[in-house]
Amino acid sequence: MSLSRVSERRVHVRAPGKVNVFFEVGQVQPDGYHDVASVYQAVSMHEDVWATISDDFTIAVTGDVDVSGVPLDDRNLAVRAARLVARELGWDGGVHLEVHKGVPVAGGMGGGSADAAAALVAVNELLDGRLSTAELHALGAQLGADVPFALRGGTAVGTGRGDELAPALVRGRFDWVFVTHVEGLSTPEAYAGLDALRAEADIAPARGVPAVDPAVLHALRGADPTALAAATRNDLQEVAVRRRPELGALLDEGVGLGALAGLVSGSGPTVAFLASDERSAADLARSLGDRGHAATAAHGPVAGARILTID
Repeated sequence: MSLSRVSERRVHVRAPGKVNVFFEVGQVQPDGYHDVASVYQAVSMHEDVWATISDDFTIAVTGDVDVSGVPLDDRNLAVRAARLVARELGWDGGVHLEVHKGVPVAGGMGGGSADAAAALVAVNELLDGRLSTAELHALGAQLGADVPFALRGGTAVGTGRGDELAPALVRGRFDWVFVTHVEGLSTPEAYAGLDALRAEADIAPARGVPAVDPAVLHALRGADPTALAAATRNDLQEVAVRRRPELGALLDEGVGLGALAGLVSGSGPTVAFLASDERSAADLARSLGDRGHAATAAHGPVAGARILTID
């Protein structure tokens, strides 16, 4: 591929964050991992990535959220994604990525995975690549279970390690309020804590293969937030609340202010509140903000990673 052909291009891609509407965790497997059954919904909090040709692989990060903890080297999923695409296409040069984050960092909402998904799409386009959607999904799965979903968007059921995706039928819109919290649990810490809880004889019976509660899928198909509120669940939430009791207090506060339900997103520390409609979400975000919380209203489902501009 000729450098002159692509050196002046700048590709802008946007990818969404997500909420785990439902998250059931199976027993720990011999390899230390857990199978899960999840329902992901892409929401209108986005990551924006611009890709340009460079001599090396570099990244600059800004954001509407605190980005002080975002790595600027090969630990960054977006950089790793750019390298994967370049290698797949036989590109010997580098790529510079500019990332503007709108999803809380390390908040359980898949912001880093959204960066990676956006980088996959942007670099493929930048290098005039011909990688198919399926090929990009396969590369994304090498980076993490949430990356294929950030490519897809919408609402999907995830099984296996969470990266085996099937679309879920959703009619209508669901309104959410997300509250960021300073300190959460790492994903390994959350799973280890869940295993420890389940080792207590009176906590829960032995579990088989995890599965999504049909009531969740019925509520999504029926565009019924009240029914969804009754069925939503996150198996990691009890661990998060035990380790961070302030999350439990926040969940109670949000429901007391009118949320239909509250749940910890992933392993936290972001808390998601389901509202009955757009106006209720705006009112809830305002009320939580007045109490000193960093609250943002958003909705889902929204599209996955997509090209916005090519300059």
